[in-house]
Amino acid sequence: MVKSELIQKLSAETDIPPKIAEIAVNTVFNGMTEALIRGDGIEIRGFGSYRVKKKNSRQARNPKTGQQVFVPEHYVPTFKFSREFKEMVNIGMMQKEREAAS
Repeated sequence: MVKSELIQKLSAETDIPPKIAEIAVNTVFNGMTEALIRGDGIEIRGFGSYRVKKKNSRQARNPKTGQQVFVPEHYVPTFKFSREFKEMVNIGMMQKEREAAS
């Protein structure tokens, strides 16, 4: 699913115009981005949590040339799925496989 499909689904399920659905989706994503930039975590119960992790500077190797390169310290957004979400996806995928086998 891409962002435009998410907007269409929101619009269809809530009977709101697609332009309003687009504003809502963009507002949620912008709010999440701003929270991570501030260093706040985001927890969506039953789905997962976002955090920002600091990666220290280090020496690395360019896999193509083998040359050593310096990687400066940087921050990386991470996502951890909730147990409930993993179970829902697992059950859904197993049902999909069973239906395809029938």
